[in-house]
Amino acid sequence: MDASPLEFADVPTPIGPFRVVYAGTRVRSVDLLERGVAQNPTPAEARRRRAPFPAGSPPAQLAEYFRGRRTRFEVTPEPAGGSAFDRAVWTTLARVPAGRTVTYGELARSSGHAGAARAVGGAMHRNPIPIIVPCHRVVGDAGGLTGFGLGLWRKRWLLDHEGAWPLRAKSIDGPRGRAQRTLDGPARPGARAGE
Repeated sequence: MDASPLEFADVPTPIGPFRVVYAGTRVRSVDLLERGVAQNPTPAEARRRRAPFPAGSPPAQLAEYFRGRRTRFEVTPEPAGGSAFDRAVWTTLARVPAGRTVTYGELARSSGHAGAARAVGGAMHRNPIPIIVPCHRVVGDAGGLTGFGLGLWRKRWLLDHEGAWPLRAKSIDGPRGRAQRTLDGPARPGARAGE
């Protein structure tokens, strides 16, 4: 078990400053600061870490991501809350690579909860580690930008930053032969080539 102390750091980015709460490489939260104020309380025991951030630390990795020098985070998301359902969805979502998107329905299916697209939307809303657990990569079935707690303009900015904007939707035949809209993204489990 890593005995690193709990720390927090404020990372300036092109879409606003983010506060990262972490211990070693375990990340508890990433919180957008609105007018310099965290939306969620910072744990009283966490000590402030100021730039320059140590190489490989979560705030250094977040800064590298926004500078275009990193597409993958080498951290362990460790949210303080969330139900078993939320955690299953977040774990599955963390595997969606930069530059790709997934629909709410696809994420529900691949996390073992087919038919729970609305509940996946709730899990995205409760995600305490945005960017690292990339809820901005989840899009509507018809290829639209939907729901993002940090604002849809930030979602679009992040997708553009990763090369996934504009969204590339394509039509495929569904299980009963009807046309469906789906997005380029990770293959669904059991999908045939070209689906």
